[in-house]
Amino acid sequence: MSQQLRQKYLRYIPNVDHILSKPEMVQLGNRYPKGIILEAVRRGLEQLRQTIMTAQNPGELDESIFSFEHLLPQFMEEIENQVKPTLRRVINATGVVIHTNLGRSLLFEGAIEHIAQVSRHYSNLEFDLNEGKRGSRYAHVEEILCRLTGAEAALVVNNNAAAVLLVLNTISEGREVIVSRGQLVEIGGAFRIPDVMNRSGAILREVGTTNRTHLKDYEGAIGEQTALILKVHTSNFRIIGFTAEVELKELAELAHSHNLPVMEDLGSGCLIDLSKYGLDREPTVQEAIKEDADIVTFSGDKLMGGPQAGIILGKAEYIQRIKVNPLNRAMRIDKLTLAGLESTLLLYLDETSAVREIPTLRMLTYSHDELRKRAQKLYRKIRARIPSGLRIGVRDDVSQVGGGAYPIQSLPTKVITLKIDNGAVHQLEKRLREAKPPIIARVSKEEVLLDVRTIGDDEGDLIVDGIEKSLRQGL
Repeated sequence: MSQQLRQKYLRYIPNVDHILSKPEMVQLGNRYPKGIILEAVRRGLEQLRQTIMTAQNPGELDESIFSFEHLLPQFMEEIENQVKPTLRRVINATGVVIHTNLGRSLLFEGAIEHIAQVSRHYSNLEFDLNEGKRGSRYAHVEEILCRLTGAEAALVVNNNAAAVLLVLNTISEGREVIVSRGQLVEIGGAFRIPDVMNRSGAILREVGTTNRTHLKDYEGAIGEQTALILKVHTSNFRIIGFTAEVELKELAELAHSHNLPVMEDLGSGCLIDLSKYGLDREPTVQEAIKEDADIVTFSGDKLMGGPQAGIILGKAEYIQRIKVNPLNRAMRIDKLTLAGLESTLLLYLDETSAVREIPTLRMLTYSHDELRKRAQKLYRKIRARIPSGLRIGVRDDVSQVGGGAYPIQSLPTKVITLKIDNGAVHQLEKRLREAKPPIIARVSKEEVLLDVRTIGDDEGDLIVDGIEKSLRQGL
C-alpha cells in the first residue's frame, strides 16, 4: 500500500514547464538568468521527490506540499543558493587568532580602504610617476621592507611556499642544500620542505638527528655540490628535552667561510618582539638580517597581520638573481595584495600603532582586563534577549595563536558558555554554523564556548541574533 501511495504522490509532482509558466516565475526572469531559474526549479522538484521516496509513512504527507505556493519559497531559496558567493563572512568565536581555515589574519581598516581605492580606479602598479615610464610593481613595498628590516633588497611573491620554492630553484637547482633533520617540517595542506626542495630541483642533504644537530654536522656535509645552507624555523612544533641546534649566526659564519649563502625560512615572520607583550620569544626578521642571513623568507599574513604573501629579503646579489627567475612571473602578487601589504607595512613604522591597529596583533595582546570587559558586555547582551532553556555563563579558558605559530603558547582568555537543558549542545553548535553570518564556536564538556578574544566589537548583536534564531528553530 505504501509503495502504491508513493507512486501516486510521485505523479502529483508538477511539470517543470508548468511551474515556469506561472506569472511569479516569469517575473523572476527579469531579475535572474533563465538557466538559474530552470536549475532552481529542477532542484526544488528533486527535493520534493526525495521527500516522497524517503518518507517512512507516505500517508502522513500533507498534499499541500505539491502546491505552487508551498514550492515557491523552495525555488527562491535555490535561486539564492546559486547566485550568492560560497566564500563569505563568518564570525570566529573559536579563540584561534590566526585561524587557517577561517582566513588567517584580518586586515586593518586602512589596508581595506587602500585595496578598495586601488581596485576601484586605475593605479600606478607598474608606472613610475617621477620618470613617466614603466616601473616595477615591487618598488611599492621593497623600500619599506628594507627600511623596517635592514635588508639590502626585497621581493614579494604570492605566499611563503612560493618564496621558498623560488629561492631554492634560483640558488640551488641541481645542487645540494644542507638542512638539519630536525627542521624538515610539514605545515598545513601537506606542505613539506623535502617535497618543495625536490620540486625546486635542489638536492636535499640531511644532517644531524631529529633532536640534535651540531655545527660539525653542517661542516662535514659541505662539498663541491653544496649550493646553500638552509635553516628552517620550526614555528609549528617544538622539540623539547635533549636537544641542540646551531644558531643562525654560526651557520652564516660557516657558510661564508666556504663562499656559500645561508638562508632562513622563518615561516610566520615577526617584525616586532612580541615577548614584551606577554607572548613567548620568537625570532624577528630584523634579527635574522642582523645575524648575516643572505636570504630570509616569511609570510606576509600570519604574525605580520597583512595579506597572504611570501616575502623574500636579503643581500642584493641574491635577490636580483631571484627577481629574474622566470618562475617569479608565475608567483608574483597582484595589485590588491600589494595595496594591503604596503598599508600594513607602513603601520610598522610606529610599533604602538601597529599593535593597536593590526587586528592580529591587537587580539594577541589583549590584557586580562580587556577580555573580562568584552566577556561581560557579550554576556549581558545574550542574557537580555535569550529565554529560559539556555544556561549562560562566563569562565576562564585558553585561546590559541594558530597559523603554525607559537605551537606551545596558550593565551588566557574569557569565554561565554552556552548549555542546553536537554543537552543538545552539538545541535546548537550546528545551528550557529548555519546562522547568517555563520558563527564558528567550539564544544567542550557539553558546553558551546564563545571565545571573546576573536569576536569583533561589532559582532555581539549578530551572535545574539544567531543564538535566538537557533533556539526558535528548536534543538
